[in-house]
Amino acid sequence: MIISPKNKAQYKVPFKKRKHLNFDTMVNRISTSIKMTYAPKSGNTYHQHDIAMGALAWMFFQSPSLLEFQRQLSDPQQQNNLFTLFNMTGIPQDSQLRERLDNMDSEIYRDVFNGLFEQMRRDKALEQYRLPLGDKGMYYVPIDGSTYHSSSAISCDCCLTQKHKNGTTTYKHSVLQGAIVRPGIAQIIPLMPEAIKNTDGHEKQDCEQKAAKRFLEKLKQDHPRLPLLIGGDDLFSRTPIFNMLRQHDMHGIFTCKAGSHTHLYDLLDTLEDWPWHSTEKMVGVKKPKKETRRYRWHNQVPLNAQADAPLVNVIEYQILNELGKITFKNVWVTNVAVNADNVALLIDVGRSRWKIENECFNSLKNQGYQMEHNFGHGKKHLSFNMYLSILLAFFMHQILELTDAAYQACRKKFGSKKNLWNTIRTSINLFVFPQWYWLMDFILEPDGGQFKIS
Repeated sequence: MIISPKNKAQYKVPFKKRKHLNFDTMVNRISTSIKMTYAPKSGNTYHQHDIAMGALAWMFFQSPSLLEFQRQLSDPQQQNNLFTLFNMTGIPQDSQLRERLDNMDSEIYRDVFNGLFEQMRRDKALEQYRLPLGDKGMYYVPIDGSTYHSSSAISCDCCLTQKHKNGTTTYKHSVLQGAIVRPGIAQIIPLMPEAIKNTDGHEKQDCEQKAAKRFLEKLKQDHPRLPLLIGGDDLFSRTPIFNMLRQHDMHGIFTCKAGSHTHLYDLLDTLEDWPWHSTEKMVGVKKPKKETRRYRWHNQVPLNAQADAPLVNVIEYQILNELGKITFKNVWVTNVAVNADNVALLIDVGRSRWKIENECFNSLKNQGYQMEHNFGHGKKHLSFNMYLSILLAFFMHQILELTDAAYQACRKKFGSKKNLWNTIRTSINLFVFPQWYWLMDFILEPDGGQFKIS
């Protein structure tokens, strides 16, 4: 059964579609990018395009399992929805999808992520993320690592290994993820991640710091003119990272803990010229309480005791309750020159580092994307490509939440994301929608009288 407007000539989607940034342009950009990378090969039942788009559609619609998704795909009407909404020409089966995805080079996704990023830039959706720092402004990119596949039985040469005291070994696949975020904006813009994996010829295991260097190198290649402010935890507040930032004309702000920066903290204790600046704020609704927030900064301090230590700028921040007890404190090091005009913003930025964990990893793990679910290990690239498919679906959802009036209206009507996606899945299981925005309009007003079933 196909859902379409009763009078196509007079029907208009009751939402303004952005020219460069809507569901159709996103799907077309992804579809074109994959088709340009992979030419059809004789003997293959399905084009690699349908393999990648099939995995993306599975994650986009947040189907609980591949088996359930495959059952839906066996229905001709669900097939038509994938044909109309995701530009697919064939429906790969479970084993075919996994096998072909396992052999697909993960780097093809780089063009896909960069393509969506370029669409956001052309649509000027990126501008709201630009921080008023420096001459050109900066985009804040916190980075962090996370594990997306773990097993005590299945492994490959690329797996990271963790040996336990009881003699068992855990095999893991992890990733170094970066995203553009801004304090006050709920949505984040995920960037192409860097796999943390072991490779031939290296005795030591790969780690977040090594992956961060590769990530920054590729990030600069992908976006050479984008003014970036990299963020991260104490793990990244080290000389190699600051040297790399200087080399690539980037800036950074990182947590700086006393245990790993004893020389810096000892030096700070001897400084006399960095007074506290304080502000007071009433917090709480039912029983408001006074809270004191104080901060201080000092520029051009050596990061460590080495002769070639980079000079960094230090910000210390504390929150005190009514009794004067410190309830929160942090220290950041940055290569951004700190002054009275930008220190408050830099503190807000430093404190928003948690967005890469909460808004990205937490969403991917607990908000229907099932990042830690074992979608398959494969022999080459399956697990990472599954993660990239999840991340790409999340990217599309973030763009829709940020810019798409139709999607925003649906979110408002159904409340939770879970209710919205349950409704969307039910609708595409029952009906065929030749256009995404007909689907959005239909679930908003199913009894509005504008549509017919044929």
